[in-house]
Amino acid sequence: MEAVERFLKENGITEVESTLADMTGNARGKFYPPRKFLAENGGRIPESILVQTVTGDWADNHYDIVDASDRDMVLRPDPNTLRLVPWADEPTAQVINDCYTSEGQLHPLSSRTVLRRILELFERDGLQPVIAPEMEFYLIERNLDPDYEIKPAVGRSGRQETARRSYSIDAANEFNPFIDTLYSYCEAQNLDVDTLIHESGAAQMEINFLHGDPLNLADQVFFFKRTLREAAMKHGIYATFMAKPMQNEPGSAMHIHQSLVDVQTGKNIFANEDGTFSESFYHYLGGLQKYIPNALSFFAPNVNSYRRFAPEIAAPINMKWGIDNRTTGLRIPEAVPAATRIENRFPGSDSNPYLAIAASLACGYLGLKGKIQPTKPTYDAAAEDGDTVELARTLEEGLRLLEQCPELQELMGSDFVEAFIGVKRAEYETFHKVISSWEREHLLLNV
Repeated sequence: MEAVERFLKENGITEVESTLADMTGNARGKFYPPRKFLAENGGRIPESILVQTVTGDWADNHYDIVDASDRDMVLRPDPNTLRLVPWADEPTAQVINDCYTSEGQLHPLSSRTVLRRILELFERDGLQPVIAPEMEFYLIERNLDPDYEIKPAVGRSGRQETARRSYSIDAANEFNPFIDTLYSYCEAQNLDVDTLIHESGAAQMEINFLHGDPLNLADQVFFFKRTLREAAMKHGIYATFMAKPMQNEPGSAMHIHQSLVDVQTGKNIFANEDGTFSESFYHYLGGLQKYIPNALSFFAPNVNSYRRFAPEIAAPINMKWGIDNRTTGLRIPEAVPAATRIENRFPGSDSNPYLAIAASLACGYLGLKGKIQPTKPTYDAAAEDGDTVELARTLEEGLRLLEQCPELQELMGSDFVEAFIGVKRAEYETFHKVISSWEREHLLLNV
């Protein structure tokens, strides 16, 4: 805790946000005065918050996966995650904790633990995964009544976008004051954000992160989501990572670029010396193709997530792969051998970054171990008109496919998978009770 204490003193911190990611990936935790935080060294918090749904309810199997007495778990702050909170009114720090059981073991229901668990598998084989996330999001008008449809935010001109403006500099500059605040906040937190572009949706943006260690990048995405929402609210608008917030606009994804480095040689094992793809590359890719359908609920964890997967909205609908082919779910960017990588385009921006990264690496790991061969690459459009979606179309179906895959359950942790399925199935059942406006419009007097 010496490094933590030094950071708090040097920055004149008056409050500490002691955080952890819940099942959804949102921040839970406590606020501490610095002296109290140092004395408790992370403190304790009920383990039940790890199995709470996005609506604040509990899974039906709640007491099968956590102690009925609602016992505490022990938090231990990771000094590497210590950062300022640039939007706070007073000097405030934030830190991410690892969760432990009272017996001193990493808590199996923590999503950060799940990612650590997967990374240990690669470490045993002398491999270091390298990832780079790309985060898409929408800037929208403040939405105070959920019965009203979401509208794109209005920029400096006072006009809403009405046409596709992919990569438009002027369209992005409409939100330049917000972007300046966002970059300022990211710099204050040492977030490794790279380029920002305007995506194809109305007031839809994408920001890329520099490649690096998966746990560090998952932490950064966790911080970035909070940062983006705060920067937007400072300018009187909302920012959303909802996978499909508007009916006639494309969805938002969290593309994950991934490669593997041999720790001893420092070389990317996806490429041979002559620049061709290695056997490890093909096996890893084969694992992604085989197991992503079973892992889809980690990439599409909410009822809204599945609205992305439709042929007409430029999202992956099958397991094809291609070289520099953005119509496929698994894209191989053209690159020098050292940068050879696979881009997983299935995760939505609404996914928990720890779980999405862990699941993607787990699928590839299973391919390496099973020496799974992929299909041949696709050079044309991966989804033609009339193609059917080969993926789960609902959260309930995605969870059933996860239940049918013991290999993934073993890698992610059987206790965690049981908890995840319980939480997400409870969310699905809550959603299923809601009668939509479509049903009232088309069925009320016509059936």
